[in-house]
Amino acid sequence: MRVMGVDPGLTRCGLSMIETGRGRDVVALDVDVVRTAADEPLARRLMAISDTVEHWMDTHLPDVIAIERVFAHQNANTAMGTAQAGGVIALAAAKREIDVHFHTPSEVKAAVTGNGRADKAQVTEMVTRILKLQSKPTPADAADALALAICHCWRAPMIARMAAAEAMAAEQKRKYQAKLKAVR
Repeated sequence: MRVMGVDPGLTRCGLSMIETGRGRDVVALDVDVVRTAADEPLARRLMAISDTVEHWMDTHLPDVIAIERVFAHQNANTAMGTAQAGGVIALAAAKREIDVHFHTPSEVKAAVTGNGRADKAQVTEMVTRILKLQSKPTPADAADALALAICHCWRAPMIARMAAAEAMAAEQKRKYQAKLKAVR
């Protein structure tokens, strides 16, 4: 499975592509950071991110996109920009019929470090070890994008089991309601 990890942001948007093998084996295929200037109009910044992300999707052909979910931010403008960048990326994926999954920062940190409150240095160190990289990915947005992709690879089997269980429960509920309706 090929997973594109995205750490969305207007100024720096981290992109990564990893491939999972057997078990917890993951291999980094590519990593980059899209940068846009703060003095550019919002629409141009979003278009630059969109163009780059679309090129990545068309070049790397990911099976799924893992995007960091905007959870809470002290700065509302930063949170809004992050959400807008994430939305542009989710739209590009939807146009290509690529599944999108959102993961919170604490889910990602817990997946790669075992601690949902790990700092950026710990995340970067573990990403470097897990992927057996020669050097630490920089800036932190690149490491975060790799961590998102790793998180999704490791959580994907559980996500699939949960979706199957939810589908089964919905089917059972539908059958039960049909049975009740027939009795009335």
